[in-house]
Amino acid sequence: MKRYFPSPPRRWVRPRGRIPLFHAVPTRQRADGWTPERQARFIGFLAETRSVTEAARRVSMARETAYRLRERPCAESFARAWDAALGRPAGAQARGKSHPTAAPGKRPRKVTNEELGWRVGTGLWQVRIYRGRFVGLMRKPDNSALLRLLARLDRARADPS
Repeated sequence: MKRYFPSPPRRWVRPRGRIPLFHAVPTRQRADGWTPERQARFIGFLAETRSVTEAARRVSMARETAYRLRERPCAESFARAWDAALGRPAGAQARGKSHPTAAPGKRPRKVTNEELGWRVGTGLWQVRIYRGRFVGLMRKPDNSALLRLLARLDRARADPS
């Protein structure tokens, strides 16, 4: 007769760093799609489970669509939060690529007025983790995006041409 001994209790592992505030990836507005809140919940469950498949299942989405969301334009902030949730060093990507804005000497991409409007509307998302468990979300207004957008609009209005 075979004996199976109980596995030792899992110890809580403190994450290496906090999950940074991040912007949601701009998507089409669909109730069953990747809404900003669903994206933030995904990052929270990813930090808790350390599994993309399980985190996607908990927010009722497919793992493949999560990877596609990460590769979309304007997803740099979301990708940084993803990496932090998995405990990877800053700028490390899943497939070994470095982060586009992390490369030395490379300028960050320009942010359009449309994207700034999206950032103002959705705000910054903060994932709350307590003792290794995802406990909730906080949405904060993105004042810097609002001020950048207002400054651009003022410059456009002041320009006589």
